[in-house]
Amino acid sequence: MSDKKKVDKQSKDEQLEHYRREDSGKHLTTNQGLKMSEDEFSLKAGERGPTLMEDFHFREKMTHFDHERIPERVVHARGFAAHGEFELYKSLEKYTKADFLTDTSKKTPVFTRFSTVAGNRGSSETVRDARGFATKFYTEEGNYDLVGNNIPVFFIQDAIKFPDLVHALKPEPHNEMPQAASAHDTFWDFIANNQESAHMVMWAMSDRAIPRSFRMMEGFGVHTFRLVNAEGKSHFVKFHWKPVLGTHSLVWDEAQKISGKDADFHRGDLYSSIENGDYPEYELGIQVIPEEDEDKFEFDVLDPTKLWPEEDVPVEIVGKLTLNRNVDNVFAETEQVAFHPGHVVPGIDFTNDPLLQGRLFSYTDTQLIRLGGPNFHELPINRPVCPFFNNQRDGYGRQTINTGQVSYHKNSLAQNTPEPAAPEEGGYEHYHEKVEGRKIRARSVSFKDHFSQATLFWNSMSEPEKDHLIQAFSFELGKLESDSVRKQVIEMFSNVSLDLVQGVAKNIGITPPEHGGSDVTKSSPALSQQNTVFKPDTRVVGVIVADNFAGSEVTNVLEGLADKGMSPVVISTRQGTLKGADGTELTVDHTFTTVDPVLLDAVYVAGGGEQSKAFRKKVSYYLNEAFTHFKPIGATHEGIQLLQDNELLEEPGVVAEENGVEFVSKFTEAVAAHRHWDRQVI
Repeated sequence: MSDKKKVDKQSKDEQLEHYRREDSGKHLTTNQGLKMSEDEFSLKAGERGPTLMEDFHFREKMTHFDHERIPERVVHARGFAAHGEFELYKSLEKYTKADFLTDTSKKTPVFTRFSTVAGNRGSSETVRDARGFATKFYTEEGNYDLVGNNIPVFFIQDAIKFPDLVHALKPEPHNEMPQAASAHDTFWDFIANNQESAHMVMWAMSDRAIPRSFRMMEGFGVHTFRLVNAEGKSHFVKFHWKPVLGTHSLVWDEAQKISGKDADFHRGDLYSSIENGDYPEYELGIQVIPEEDEDKFEFDVLDPTKLWPEEDVPVEIVGKLTLNRNVDNVFAETEQVAFHPGHVVPGIDFTNDPLLQGRLFSYTDTQLIRLGGPNFHELPINRPVCPFFNNQRDGYGRQTINTGQVSYHKNSLAQNTPEPAAPEEGGYEHYHEKVEGRKIRARSVSFKDHFSQATLFWNSMSEPEKDHLIQAFSFELGKLESDSVRKQVIEMFSNVSLDLVQGVAKNIGITPPEHGGSDVTKSSPALSQQNTVFKPDTRVVGVIVADNFAGSEVTNVLEGLADKGMSPVVISTRQGTLKGADGTELTVDHTFTTVDPVLLDAVYVAGGGEQSKAFRKKVSYYLNEAFTHFKPIGATHEGIQLLQDNELLEEPGVVAEENGVEFVSKFTEAVAAHRHWDRQVI
């Protein structure tokens, strides 16, 4: 028997020797050689209490993880940002004493950074991934950072597991592949063996993980925080950013092609929108639960793998974020900005969410290595707008030149300045939560339901969204080398939905399970993008024109589309100026070689009297790509014949009209719909 045939007879798992570890069968220890009895839970004051500072194992593990990569961020390395302002609609004084959330007369300056999570700085922006949505509020009481994602839950429940998650998600160390992608063995092996991730994975496999733009994705604070009012009353809160343009996504084939055509697609969209005056807007929403209602829900309100269904806890819209200025220098601002969930102001406090508790340590620790020391707060992008005074001195990157001999508290030589501020003077005071319990590495029993909200998410999806989930799982698991991991994942998600796993199993050649499923029938319509806002505003329409086009009739259509808020770009075989049949001139923005249909939201074919064979072939390519990705397609004049030649007339989302006014009206509706899922696309 040949060597090749011998290898073929081995199972795939037997071939994967590079996954075998040299310390196989050994006990887990600290870096000092101390054997550890637990590596799943951080040390807390009681099962649902805060993480304790004396947890040396957590601090060693997290510190080592935070310092693994230099100089870019370990996660969220690929990002883009903009300046703006936050405007409060109504006072929240019944919930909080935070000045920027109670004074409606103020506009608070902000800096917002969007990012992918897994990839390095050179990776593509349209990969399947969660997106960071971090906002720094420069308030008069100090900087407040709302550091969140475009997904409201997370993979893990306790921060001590964050290094494990990212190690599994990052490119595999033996070959540094794949970049910025989760379709590999170690990630899915982690998921199958850490089933608290089930809910987050449903979001990550959904359309939410491939947003159309930063301007069209939601943001979430993820964790449960506290709002504390002037009387000391506490409410639990979750923060939401709702995009005014609605929440919209790419399709997977389109996302992959954009990665090759324009790796800067999302940052380019954000930058251009601001330069054009189409300022991205997001409304701030809050979900509030009185502290006394903490135990009234079927889930633990402190569990970061759980959301609060909006139908049970409505989102109250309280303000608006507008991004209206691009950065002057990407390195100085976007790269050097330092976010931290521990940057709070009076009236905003923390809960005992064990993932949040760990982040309160990790972020400062990360900045120390990434920005060279403890003075990252003095970089211009991080400096508060209010004055700050303390006894911190020296260190790498120090810019402040402190005068005087005294740099300690308490003192008499400098009349004890700077002195602490009492709460009534604006001094920060932690919420007086009663905490008691045995020191223990454990997790509350109330955190153990890993599947009910994953099923809730599945139940909430429209049929196209469910199909996209099946296709996403099929793509990801289809890329794995390990049959064992594939089977483990299928078995795991059989606890979520049999319809889901049976569709996936069939696609990847695994025997579909016959038993399993969930008895959860509840759904949350707010989770489906089918129920978002639909507008044509800022949509990029590729307008395909040839010489001897229908003159002013076509230019009137372009003006009509622009009046409806769309951004028409003229595309032809050459740059320069095209002449219409009546002498009207039209400037070409792009040739077929400088823009691709995947970079457009819609295609409108105006055609012209002088159409070369090359022109018609390119039009066919544009039409079929747009059709395959369910995008709106329109045509007037000679363009209608081109639609007919490509057998696209009468298809859903395809508008063909000779009358320009009628065309603009119908095409606007088609563009506002974003996608036309009822097409029969093979």
